[in-house]
Amino acid sequence: MEHETLSMLCSPYTQEHLELRTEVKPDGTSEEILVGVKTGERFPFRNGIPILYDVSRLEGYNLQYNTFYRKTAKYYDMTLKMLAFFLGSGEAKFRSQYLQLLEIRKDCKVLEVSVGTGTNLSLLPASAHSYGLDLSWEMLSKCQKNMLRWNRKFELFFGNSETLPFRDGMFDVVFHVGGINAFSDRAKAINEMIRVARPGTKIVIVDETAKMMNSMGWIPSARKMVEEWGDRFEAPVNLVPATMREIQVNKMINGFFYILSFRTP
Repeated sequence: MEHETLSMLCSPYTQEHLELRTEVKPDGTSEEILVGVKTGERFPFRNGIPILYDVSRLEGYNLQYNTFYRKTAKYYDMTLKMLAFFLGSGEAKFRSQYLQLLEIRKDCKVLEVSVGTGTNLSLLPASAHSYGLDLSWEMLSKCQKNMLRWNRKFELFFGNSETLPFRDGMFDVVFHVGGINAFSDRAKAINEMIRVARPGTKIVIVDETAKMMNSMGWIPSARKMVEEWGDRFEAPVNLVPATMREIQVNKMINGFFYILSFRTP
């Protein structure tokens, strides 16, 4: 882990700074681990990715849909390509409608919350420093494989969108695509995106609308979600703090998705 990356991290539970230590295991081999400077909280690495959330803490929607994304990671890329095709746009047009809103500059730090398999980050200029966080290990593992295939490098973290493991004001660009509708605490996730963004940062959030879910009414689980979730399929404008600027909501792909954007003060 690079020193600059380490300086951006904090405990997702206490917000204390973390330090990188090398420890010797009983078998004589060594391993790196992140440790809280005050409490001594320990966060291990897995395949080079820091594990910055304990999944045993998950509950509610977060627990339910974490299982869903773990099971679908293997087929996620192909499924999204097919979905974009059937919606009549194609994947490139689908993604360009929100990625073009990101204010990418050379050497800026970009965070994608719920990075999935990394396709969005792969479409951004290589001059940007890209960071991705997800709560599905299977998604992150697929993202690592994609990085090798694309010859790109992103900094990846296993963590929860509602308790981001980053210090305040670390990122120039923050965005999230597909997932916030199913977060247990959407307001907390939005406030976390705001917290880790620098002043004046434009934040972009995208997810499905009720129209999209109703179009999949032949799937029993989709019908049930629309019936039970109500306004969760509307852009959560009411959860954006009044202090934010330039709050906008737009629809894309014939109203099947919303784009919520705003700027930090």
